[in-house]
Amino acid sequence: MNMNKKLLIIEDEESIRMALEDDFRLEDYDVEVASDGIAGLAKAENPDIDLIILDIMLPGMNGFDICKKLRNHGIRTPIIMLTAKGQEIDRVVGLEIGADDYVTKPFSPRELQSRVKAVLRRMVTDPDDKSKNLFRSTGLEVDFRKYLCRKNGKEVSLTAHEFELLKYLIQNRGKVINRDELLDNVWGKDVFVTPHTVDTHMANLRKKIEDDPARPGFIVSIRSVGYKFISD
Repeated sequence: MNMNKKLLIIEDEESIRMALEDDFRLEDYDVEVASDGIAGLAKAENPDIDLIILDIMLPGMNGFDICKKLRNHGIRTPIIMLTAKGQEIDRVVGLEIGADDYVTKPFSPRELQSRVKAVLRRMVTDPDDKSKNLFRSTGLEVDFRKYLCRKNGKEVSLTAHEFELLKYLIQNRGKVINRDELLDNVWGKDVFVTPHTVDTHMANLRKKIEDDPARPGFIVSIRSVGYKFISD
């Protein structure tokens, strides 16, 4: 059950846009649509939007620029990008600038719906036990309940995947976690992503929370195995 989550679909191809709108309405989502980048950006700034499905190739402003502007403005609404090119570089760039997932055209409605459900599921936080929802160590503060991260008192903008990676690492601190475990617990077993995606997100996360990403003090790599979170 999606609890009437509100989706924004930014897609210029009318046939795809209308098909997606119909599919998600049938699944009881509230749906907003936009057919160009400028209108899409304006609608994406609405705090009532729960998730954005964003095409890369758009008139007015492309999907990459929309994603960057939203993240630069501190808007953390999860974003699933649509790309027709199917090239690794497009997917990597999308993830690096703050997208939470991507789907390559052509795709099945069931695949996209599965991705949407997986991303929304990761946004749910546990409201119980305040002590379990707050982590502090050496200038890093993470509030799992409020979905906030601060470094040296300044708020850090994390994507949904980056936040869930950090949360999982912190909750399992001191333990070596391999990439498969991270994929299963952060992306979900029903979503196909490669281990390279984990490495890309981890590199972005280090840039945001480490004093020196080249010499990380929190997230350390264990060669040929995975990652470990260490703290005081």
